[in-house]
Amino acid sequence: MKILMIGDIVGRPGRKAVSTLLPGIVEEEKIEFVIANGENAAGGRGINREITEDFLRMGIEVITMGNHVWDNREIYEFIDIQPRIVRPANYPEDCPGRGYNIYLGPRGRRIAVINVSGRVFMASLECPFRTVDYILNQINGQADIILVDFHAEATSEKEALAWYLDGRVTGVFGTHTHVQTADETVLPGGTAYITDVGMTGPRNSVLGVKTHQVIERFLTQRPGYFETASGAAQLDGVVLEVDDNTFRAISLRRIKRLVEA
Repeated sequence: MKILMIGDIVGRPGRKAVSTLLPGIVEEEKIEFVIANGENAAGGRGINREITEDFLRMGIEVITMGNHVWDNREIYEFIDIQPRIVRPANYPEDCPGRGYNIYLGPRGRRIAVINVSGRVFMASLECPFRTVDYILNQINGQADIILVDFHAEATSEKEALAWYLDGRVTGVFGTHTHVQTADETVLPGGTAYITDVGMTGPRNSVLGVKTHQVIERFLTQRPGYFETASGAAQLDGVVLEVDDNTFRAISLRRIKRLVEA
């Protein structure tokens, strides 16, 4: 079985890249299940109902989130009733939405998707390691394939979680930093890992933002309004191949595709 994980989708350029490129990738790579991080999909800040529905129509089965999950307040209106969105599970228990869910994939495969946020250089949430432990105990025996979107800043924290979960989950995909890393691997216990899947958004930008605005911030140290850049866009992702019998990862491969403005 082949699964596609799409890196953080940023604004209109990222959405265009997905709508333009996803059908060809699915056909070419023989993809059977698609996950995407959508926490920056609405103007770079959060997600709304219309964009969520558009993504589902495009063929994205699950939308994971991150630290910008609450930035667009419209999400409060539908996150509880939209099972295709998972937000970081280590937010406080009374937050709306869900931190994991189990989906029925092709040929009856049960696919669990878990979303957790890191704590190094980020908000101080519950421990992501213990949070995933708790979820794995909850879903014990209910899922064939288990995938974790670890939305975190520090490489060390991401690598540590992958090794901690090796042999217990099928894949750990790092998101958040918007820069695709070249360390994709399959760990000894059969868990696929990459530090960061990358960004799906404007190519000529700083992490999806207009370059001059970010440069001005660094030069002056003054706060300013960030806007999503425009122009040509990229789609970053990884293709995970899973053994149909053991449900362990066989391979993990990076992809990067471009679409003109």
